[in-house]
Amino acid sequence: MCGRYTITSAPEAIRALFRYEEEPQFPARYNIAPTQPIPVIRFLDGKRHFALVRWGLLPSWVKDPAAFSLLINARGESVCQKPAFRAAMKHRRCLIPADGFYEWQAGPRGKQPFYVRAKSGQLLAFAGVWETWTGPNGEELDTAAIVTTRANRTLSPLHDRMPVIIPPDAFDLWLNCLDVDAHTAEALIMPAPDYQLEFWPVSAQVNRTANDNPKLVDAIVPGAEPKPQQPAANPRPKRAKDDGQGALF
Repeated sequence: MCGRYTITSAPEAIRALFRYEEEPQFPARYNIAPTQPIPVIRFLDGKRHFALVRWGLLPSWVKDPAAFSLLINARGESVCQKPAFRAAMKHRRCLIPADGFYEWQAGPRGKQPFYVRAKSGQLLAFAGVWETWTGPNGEELDTAAIVTTRANRTLSPLHDRMPVIIPPDAFDLWLNCLDVDAHTAEALIMPAPDYQLEFWPVSAQVNRTANDNPKLVDAIVPGAEPKPQQPAANPRPKRAKDDGQGALF
């Protein structure tokens, strides 16, 4: 699966690889989490376009978003059949740029996070699908999910799933929903080559979505990081004498 990832390359480098028309400027992100806005590349009117969408796909037929599960990943084996993804796979495929992603492995001290990236250090392109949800008052929300597949031999010690990574020479095959049907594009849903990726253990600081800095991807020695301490309970404050003015707290 993929539940956190990074985009750290310069906007110019991302634009050069994906060749979209827009020239967006955005900061490096080291801990992108579900429900946050993420950049995607879509194929509209015969051209590639950059857009920001919410990570967590919301099918167009959903009536109450608050009661619907957050779909951050779409299993590649069933993406053409599942009602939540079927239409998007047919009509609205996208690419999601990334420099790497995080995966967690269970251990004696709890789950150890690892950072995964290309050995070359080059950008990755996750396969994605997107949808536009329209609310009862006409409001619109674009959302997306990352397509996943079984892990390759390199990553299988960490997890049994991984994002589908589309090679640059297949970008148009994935993006062009007008000329390439879903079942043809489905042939791209496969694990990345075993030699493409590498990974190393990183700080548990990545577990907190509020943390977003370059140190999150630095390698650490597993077990050397101290366990986070629980904050001491605050004593119950003494109630102030009522002065007749009233109080909110």
